[in-house]
Amino acid sequence: MSAVRYHTVDIDGINVFYREAGPKDAPAILLLHGFPSSSHMFRDLIPRLADRYRVVAPDYPGYGQSDAPPVDRFDYSFDNIAAMVDKLTERIALDRYAIYVQDYGAPVGYRLAAAHPERISAIVVQNGNAYDEGLDNDFWVPIKAYWKDKSEANAARLRPLTELAATRWQYAEGFRDPATNVSPDAWVVDQAYLDRPGNQAIQLEMFYSYGTNPPRYPAWQEYFRTHQPPMLIAWGKNDKIFPAAGAMPYLRDLPQAELHLLDTGHFALEEDGEQIAGLMRDFLGRHLAR
Repeated sequence: MSAVRYHTVDIDGINVFYREAGPKDAPAILLLHGFPSSSHMFRDLIPRLADRYRVVAPDYPGYGQSDAPPVDRFDYSFDNIAAMVDKLTERIALDRYAIYVQDYGAPVGYRLAAAHPERISAIVVQNGNAYDEGLDNDFWVPIKAYWKDKSEANAARLRPLTELAATRWQYAEGFRDPATNVSPDAWVVDQAYLDRPGNQAIQLEMFYSYGTNPPRYPAWQEYFRTHQPPMLIAWGKNDKIFPAAGAMPYLRDLPQAELHLLDTGHFALEEDGEQIAGLMRDFLGRHLAR
């Protein structure tokens, strides 16, 4: 089994942490995490892929082991987070790679793909949205209100999303057997990062910035249609945040995409990590040249 290595690099004065495993000359996979997680969500997936691939999983600024400067010293927006990840790939000579996108990882990854289509070898989507249908549910109602009116009253409705009950909910809702199949380390680690001083303000900025993503959906869909990247969709169908309604529209633009609806929730890797790794090994083995 390939050992996981841990690195930190300075990107524009911000220390960005990432996990890496696998041969440097192997086809590369960039794993892009969601909210409220970090590269920790990939702790079991990385060694399942690293015998064949160079696997890199960064923590965005404000998440995990990367620096989390206060909101008045760093632009917590999806544009800026994607720019930081882009610079990281260039710094570590990741010039062509597949992306695994989950939750926040989708708008980060699709910004990279639209900007550098020649660098993207394949896409694995796990509950990551690029269509309006994926946001047409009750979870997004208060967040959409915040996009329209960044008031304290609307912010107060979102603060509970950074608290323990909401974090545990993300690792329980829609899972077959969360008590047995989901490690409590996952939500405990996420909450520890969320509870750091100033982090709630960071998350509110990111909630607000998510409103910049839906206007980009047409451009990302055009990227799919034009470039037809190989795509594997492994989607936790019981997710209340990004339900299966957001998975199906990918097939409009990418009719050759491979779609698997899994009987699990938002963080599907926790319950079906072995199955997802198997799907990825088969899919990537057919699409990435060694």
